[in-house]
Amino acid sequence: MPADVVREGVRCMLMRGGTSKGAYFIADDVPDDPAVRDDLMLRIMGSPDPAQIDGIGGAHPLTSKVAIVSRSAEPDIDLDYLFLQVAVDEPQVSDRQTCGNLLAGVGPFALERGLIAAQGETATVRIRLLNTGDVATASFAVSGGMPDYDGDAHIDGVPGTACPIDLALTGSRPLLPTGHVADTVAGRRVTLVDNGMPVVLMDAADFGIDGSEAPARLEGDTALRAEVERVRLAAGELFGLGDVAEQTVPKMFLLSPPREGGAVTTRAFIPHRVHTSIGVLMAASVAAGIRIPGAVGADLAQIMHDSDTPLEHPRGTFTARVELHEDDGVWRATSASLRTARKLFDGRVFPRPRS
Repeated sequence: MPADVVREGVRCMLMRGGTSKGAYFIADDVPDDPAVRDDLMLRIMGSPDPAQIDGIGGAHPLTSKVAIVSRSAEPDIDLDYLFLQVAVDEPQVSDRQTCGNLLAGVGPFALERGLIAAQGETATVRIRLLNTGDVATASFAVSGGMPDYDGDAHIDGVPGTACPIDLALTGSRPLLPTGHVADTVAGRRVTLVDNGMPVVLMDAADFGIDGSEAPARLEGDTALRAEVERVRLAAGELFGLGDVAEQTVPKMFLLSPPREGGAVTTRAFIPHRVHTSIGVLMAASVAAGIRIPGAVGADLAQIMHDSDTPLEHPRGTFTARVELHEDDGVWRATSASLRTARKLFDGRVFPRPRS
């Protein structure tokens, strides 16, 4: 990293990954010290400021994200990926969750930066998610040794089409962190699921809403937001996350019957804004949860396929592919999904001089 990053900048690639957007860095180009690194990311993104006007953040949690990538020293693993969620209007950077959307861009970014090489027309990359310890396999098209971003794959929430990126995630943890199909948390019947992302499944009707409301309407309902947050804080303890007041997990899902032929309708607090679509790993957790008999949302869901689970969200439908396995009452899952990603710019980013 340059000694004077304000004057010389830091190598950075801005990429859209799935329905998110973030800044991608090589680990060697950012500070090793987490506190120094996080301060730098706040200054790069322009936080704390609701508009992030003095940085490259997009004034929303979905566009204020960071991926830090390096070659992995682990056997059979190609890359290590650390995800950072940079708060928009608070001076906070969290590494307590990962992001499946930015995961879609990790392989192409690494190929662009020379961290991996590709021969032939397809690259297959094994990626360790440092935030969670999970391992993902990403496959994507290659042309002339570089990622081919053009293609016919469309995902709801992103205009146009792009090259498909297949993601498969192998998780080692039990799906139900409490061991219970349902729990009573802060007086509400919920199901806690972790299939790559800690989520809380809730019945929208229990909160007095239809479940098909627009994100802006849900965000404007202060009583609803306060109640969802009350449940989230209590659920955090059951996940083993401790006090989650300053964390971005768990994600809170209000579920209702499907309207457009999917399995279930979702509205996700992430945790204070409402997701305009749905994240990859959130979808994997929801899809796994609603397939467990007796879980919250299972009675609302229309499951019509052995593995494909189309989840309705505010901007369309996202299909998560999950396969569940039960062993002595312990549920586990393997997951797969299709995403797209695209390089937006490559160069140097210049952080503001002071925090």
